[in-house]
Amino acid sequence: MRATLQRKILEVCDRKIAAKRPDVGVSFYAFFANRNDDPEMLMEAAEWWIRTHRLDHFEKATKIRALVAAAVDET
Repeated sequence: MRATLQRKILEVCDRKIAAKRPDVGVSFYAFFANRNDDPEMLMEAAEWWIRTHRLDHFEKATKIRALVAAAVDET
């Protein structure tokens, strides 16, 4: 996953966790504007979410943040 997408996911998860609560749910659509302005990045997020990790449509933001943070630490 490209670094810009990783940063975006971490920022959105941090913002949602701070604004709502630690058990707030997100989908991969949460990282994009309502209009599809970057279809390649959207498909990359979908691939990572659905095929790579086989996640449900909604997952806890803390879980997604941990998965992405672990991937960042590996690089």
